[in-house]
Amino acid sequence: MKTAEILELNVTELAERIDTEKANLSRMKINHKVSPLENQSLIKKSRRDVARMMTVLRQKQQK
Repeated sequence: MKTAEILELNVTELAERIDTEKANLSRMKINHKVSPLENQSLIKKSRRDVARMMTVLRQKQQK
C-alpha cells in the first residue's frame, strides 16, 4: 500500500486496516514456519506497510 493511499484514509479506517494487516502478518509468519512461503519478501512488505500505517495514524492523532 502506498503512502498516498494511506493518507486518504481517516483515523478509524486506518486503525481497522492496521488490525487486519497485523493479523495477516502473524498468519503469514506462522504459515512460513510450518511450510516455507514461495515469496518470503511478502512478510517484509507487510511488516513495512503496517509500520507505515502506524506512522501516519500517529501523525493524524497528533493534529
